[in-house]
Amino acid sequence: MTKVEFTISVHSVNNTIREEAETKAKEAYVMTLLKYGEISSGKASELLGIPRLDVIDLMSKHEISLFDDSMTLEEFQQEVNQAKVKLQGNNL
Repeated sequence: MTKVEFTISVHSVNNTIREEAETKAKEAYVMTLLKYGEISSGKASELLGIPRLDVIDLMSKHEISLFDDSMTLEEFQQEVNQAKVKLQGNNL
């Protein structure tokens, strides 16, 4: 497991601004890992604490392709099936 921490010296920053900056930094880090195939969209969802469909929106924002050309047809079909199950669950 990798733990990422960093320190930036700045003058006093109010909590709202600090929290927003930390959230955006975490998002950028996770999206970079996803972009280079180090983690899956499911793992990104877990790390960011958001639904996978929101990860897809973030991928678009960060210009990350939804399609992984290193993925086998079988792996791609599994992703499609998982998405179908999730959509069916949301329609209940």
